[in-house]
Amino acid sequence: MESLLAILIGGLFAAAVYMLLRRSIIKLIIGLILISHACNLLIFTIGGVIRGKAPLIEEGEKQITGIVADPLPQALILTAIVIGFGVIAFTIVLLEQVYKTTGINDTDDLVNSDK
Repeated sequence: MESLLAILIGGLFAAAVYMLLRRSIIKLIIGLILISHACNLLIFTIGGVIRGKAPLIEEGEKQITGIVADPLPQALILTAIVIGFGVIAFTIVLLEQVYKTTGINDTDDLVNSDK
């Protein structure tokens, strides 16, 4: 299972880098979204993919017994999803304003324009 996730994460990172290196502003946003998802899957995979019960201490016990799921990667991913959504929303608004101001969708033309 973890080797399949590693291949998927590698594919997502490769697609994200490819999209980030494209010239279109829309493809840049798609690349940011893909790299965000790839990072979330990487954190999830590093935490370990184990089927187990919720990490709760039963009544009357002093510690957890048995196999339980690790809640830390899940909390980190939830935080990363919220931060990633904010960054992507900001990027979309920023690039929309750039397009409205310059009328250019190509990043190479944007760098070389005199506007």
